[in-house]
Parts: sequence; structure tokens; C-alpha cells
Amino acid sequence: MPTRRSLAGTLAASLLALGAASTPPVLAQDFPSRPIKFVVPFGPGSGTDTSARYFARKLQELAGQAVVVENRPGANGFLAVKQVLSAPPDGHTVFIGSNSTLAVNAALFRQLPYDPTVDLAPLTMMMRAPAMVVVGPDTPYRDLAGLLSHARAHPGKVNFGAGSAGYQLMGELLNDVARVQTVHVPFKGAGETATAVAAGTVDYAFAEVTAVQELARGGRLRILAVAADRRVPSSPEVPTAAEAGLPGFEAYTWVGAMVAARTPAAETAKLAEWFTAISRMDETRAFYERLGASPMTGGPAQMRDFQKNEIALWKRIVSQAKVPLQ
Repeated sequence: MPTRRSLAGTLAASLLALGAASTPPVLAQDFPSRPIKFVVPFGPGSGTDTSARYFARKLQELAGQAVVVENRPGANGFLAVKQVLSAPPDGHTVFIGSNSTLAVNAALFRQLPYDPTVDLAPLTMMMRAPAMVVVGPDTPYRDLAGLLSHARAHPGKVNFGAGSAGYQLMGELLNDVARVQTVHVPFKGAGETATAVAAGTVDYAFAEVTAVQELARGGRLRILAVAADRRVPSSPEVPTAAEAGLPGFEAYTWVGAMVAARTPAAETAKLAEWFTAISRMDETRAFYERLGASPMTGGPAQMRDFQKNEIALWKRIVSQAKVPLQ
């Protein structure tokens, strides 16, 4: 028979275990304990940067801490990813990535300095925007059909600018669908690409709708087509690629948030909860619709599935277009 002392000890141990099980981790209770940093792999003016700054304002309201945005463009996003993975994995550093850094790089590079599905843990999707084919204001190309006709007549003489690996593959996809041969010219982000197109340095470029609509309205760029299945409400005058004579050409950019995979589960879950809540706000939908984009919702599991599907898609495109691995 158990003694009174042993029964008391068992009861005390049970109460301690119950208290420990019902108490959230201390780190989660104190999180965030200082400002949160969003690291963006592109410069100001890109759709990724625009999304980061919007979510930063909303997260600051929810978390009660300042949220700062730091742009680290260049090196195909490697610099930004390295900064995130080198920071303390405590949830205070968030990577605001895109289809380029989170999916396309895995298809385009023979060896990456990071694994986007192993080294980074997903929080949620943020937005999706269709790509647009743009030219300079003084170009002779009045429409997409004219551009493609010229490219067919002068194989290897027409070039396109791309501010990321994702836009490079969009260009290769266009080459494959339209059966043309154009040359890729790399730039550091959407802003630099738009400047080059406006100056006539390159013949045309791919850019997300959020980065070029205002430039087009100001006469600095001309949009030939939107690579989507429907017109963009904020630019209803721009035809889809199919309407412009190139059926089957659709390409979208997307933005999502991640943290270092070593981040504790409690902090990761809290950030995912906040990010998902922001993506589902009516204010967020209205914000993106004004830009010609749309919010994407879903938590970590949905984002990981989406990311893996995107990686598989771009690997197929790389193979079909015979894009040399970098």
C-alpha cells in the first residue's frame, strides 16, 4: 500500500506537470520583445517591397512593436536570405520572399547556398500579381504582336530585361510559347529594370503590375499585355496576352513570408497567425486591388504545398526551354 508521504509526492508531481502543460512557453509570452525586421531581396518600388511595407504597418498594429523593412537586393536574393539565416532565429527577422527566391532559384541554379524548403519555414502567402510585358515610350512596338513579329524576323537581336530569376524564366516561357529567340539582360530589381526599359537600354521587359502601372500612367512606359487569364481591373485598357495574339501565355509573381527554420515553433506560429489575419482583411484586399494584384490566404501548410508545386512547375519550364543551369 502506498504511504501518505508517497501519495503526497505523487500529487505534487502531478500538479506540477499539469501547471507546466497549461503554461505557454516563456518565449512566446514575451514575443516580440523588440522591433521586428522584414528583409526584402529587392529594392524599393518592387511588388515585394510594396507588400512588405503594407504588412509591416499592419503587423506593427497587431504585435505592438515597431516593424522595419530592410532592402537587400542583388545576387539573386542570396544576400537577403543569408542575412535572415545568419540572424538569431527568434522570430524577430522575417524574410519577405517572392516566387524568384522561394521557388524559381531552386529550378534555375545547379547549387544554391540555401534550400528554400529546408532552411526556411513558411508563415503565409501574401499576394499574387500578373506579370506585364512593357516597352519604352519611344519604342516602335505598338502592341505585343508587333514586338513578336520583329523578334521572329531578327532572332537573337531583341533583348528583354528581368529584375530577377523569376522574370528571366517568364521571358524564356514567352520565347517557348511564341517560338521566338530573344536575349535575357539581368537587372537588380523592378526599379532598375523599368529605368532601363524607359531609357531604351533593352527592348522590352517583364515586370509585375504593381511596379509599372504608375509609370505607364505617367508616360514613362507602355504596357503591351498582361500575362493573365483576365484583364486587370486597375488597368482595364491593357489586353491579356491571349487577346494580344499569344494564347497560353500566363505568368504570375507572388510574395510570401518565411522565417529561419530554426525559429521556435511558438514564435513561428504567432507570426503565421498575424500574417494570415492580415492577408484576410478587407482592407488588404482593397489595397491589392488598387494595385492590380490580389491577396493570397492560407497558413504555413498551404504555403509549403504551393511552394513545392511552384518549384516543380519552374523545373519543367527550365527543362522545356532548355535554360542552362547557373
